Amino acid sequence: MSLLDQLQPMILPEPVSVWPPAPGWWLLLALIPLLGYGLWRARVFLPKKAAGEAVEQPLDPLRQAALIELAQLPKPYDGAPAGAWLQQINGLLKRLCRNDYPYSQSHTLNGRKWLAFLDNRCPAAGLTRWMILVEGAYKPECKLDDKAINGLTQSVDTWIRKHV
Repeated sequence: MSLLDQLQPMILPEPVSVWPPAPGWWLLLALIPLLGYGLWRARVFLPKKAAGEAVEQPLDPLRQAALIELAQLPKPYDGAPAGAWLQQINGLLKRLCRNDYPYSQSHTLNGRKWLAFLDNRCPAAGLTRWMILVEGAYKPECKLDDKAINGLTQSVDTWIRKHV
């Protein structure tokens, strides 16, 4: 008989079971829903964002002056000729562009290129739909209805406020 035959057989450890989890895991499993409920209730104390209200930055003096000038332009209501008014709006926009974009040569643009330039700087204004802005000054008896005058004024106002 050899020494190896006298050894006891090796005892293998029992496999570790995954289920049931240890008592600490049960406690964590109970705390997760409670934590979620507590966070859901705590949302009342978080500051609320105003939905849909964009905070408007203060305008620089040049834009303020342009808005004042736009407001003071005599509008051609009641079928008055609109050519001079359209030229004044174009002049105002060209002066702003010459100041804000000095190397773009925007003051040399006309027609659709001019409106596309304006729209590229502020798509929200939608000035490309106002072709009358560039053509109306050259029509002999250009007349606009009150709705068109107000819409164009609003678009130019938006462009002055929001162009980049």
